[in-house]
Amino acid sequence: MKTYSIEFLEEVPKYVQIAKHMKKLIDVGKVKDGEKLPPIRKLADFLHVNNDTIVSAYKKLEQEGYAVQKIGSGTYAKKKDANRRIKREYTETFKKIMDKDSNEYIDFAGETSCDIFFPMYNFKEVINEVIDRDGVNALVYQETLGFEGLRRSISKYFWQGKVAPKDILIVTGAQQGIDIASKAIINVNDNVIVEKPTYNGALFVFKWRGANVFEVPIEDDGVNLEAFEKILKKNYIRCFYTMSYFQNPTGMSYSREKKLEILRFAEKYDFYIIEDDYLSELIFDENVSYESFKSLDKNDRVIYIKSFSKIFLPGIRLGYMIVPKKLKESIESSKVNTDISTSSLMQRALDLYIIKGYFREYIKKLKSIYKDRYMIMENYIKDILKDKVSFKSPGGGFNFYLKISDYVKINSDELFYKCKNEKILISPGVLFYRNNDDGLRYFRIGYSQTDDFKIKNGIEKINKILE
Repeated sequence: MKTYSIEFLEEVPKYVQIAKHMKKLIDVGKVKDGEKLPPIRKLADFLHVNNDTIVSAYKKLEQEGYAVQKIGSGTYAKKKDANRRIKREYTETFKKIMDKDSNEYIDFAGETSCDIFFPMYNFKEVINEVIDRDGVNALVYQETLGFEGLRRSISKYFWQGKVAPKDILIVTGAQQGIDIASKAIINVNDNVIVEKPTYNGALFVFKWRGANVFEVPIEDDGVNLEAFEKILKKNYIRCFYTMSYFQNPTGMSYSREKKLEILRFAEKYDFYIIEDDYLSELIFDENVSYESFKSLDKNDRVIYIKSFSKIFLPGIRLGYMIVPKKLKESIESSKVNTDISTSSLMQRALDLYIIKGYFREYIKKLKSIYKDRYMIMENYIKDILKDKVSFKSPGGGFNFYLKISDYVKINSDELFYKCKNEKILISPGVLFYRNNDDGLRYFRIGYSQTDDFKIKNGIEKINKILE
């Protein structure tokens, strides 16, 4: 009963203080989800309050989703939406990192390339050249759909001219691309399929649009096709959201066979594929060739989205979309209604950065650095965590997705808080599922924001927590 001890404040009703204290106990895992709360009379005697105070506190917990009453049995703790709670913790923690020295933390949760590798002198050179060349035009919003020069460069250098510049739309990143696409094609109660698990930012967009979200489990080479088609046969699906390379959070990449089969499904069952091309630049196996859904698409079914923020500089906030002809007008209108234009200076600078060959050099350098870190983290996971976790090596990207072994008596949300207390940031699996319980045995760790020493130190601390 000591867990429930509380020092009361005079100005706040006691039942409110008791409920607040118990919510905190449930949030941090000191009172487990489904654990029976103390009987009313017993807790009242322990806290020296009357029975009605405890009754009111329990009712408040029920109203706020922290408890459930079972007639004839008692009141039981119910863990509140872990997704929202941990997201809030994420935000607060990252604010602390920004306010303090980030070296205090081991950041295994970061999803962007480390800025210390960015050759700022090259970027400064192209910005100065753009300003000298274009003058005030470099700072003026002129083209709502994107700077034509950048669209030409994307067409030439990334698509070898197979995609026309007029079919490329510049956006402020993948998140805006997903939002724009969903506004153009998804209405309330439309049906959407996502991978299970998936990127929580996409889940948020689809929920905000009022869509019905169906999940298809991910296997080693893509979603389960049998489960996928079963949903298609029973429901009219508007779109399928997928991350074709190094899927967030699992690190899975699609096989060519599954890409072709899903493209066949798209034509047969009349739906669009929203392809979020996540970190395909970081393929470490030289024998693996890059093939997006879009490059294999013969029926114009793919809405392709690519962000430069993950691999380039987060602050540049640039990405692009390749849009099917049938959706071009509605998606462009959606972009115009979302914002007037994306930073003209950054677009022009990125265009010149690509033309001068700096982008290609930068990616080559990053691949070398991150391949080494990838191997280091993989080896430490195997050598230190051993059988406490299981995982499949992704072969690229920024992250490893780990499953906590059954004999380890801790879930990923508890692990998140314990790691946070040790100044280690991880991504608990509950963030990536519609049903939080599905992610309780998984967590993601990444190496993009850490050095070799921190990787070893962080994994050793995680090992102690799991023990």
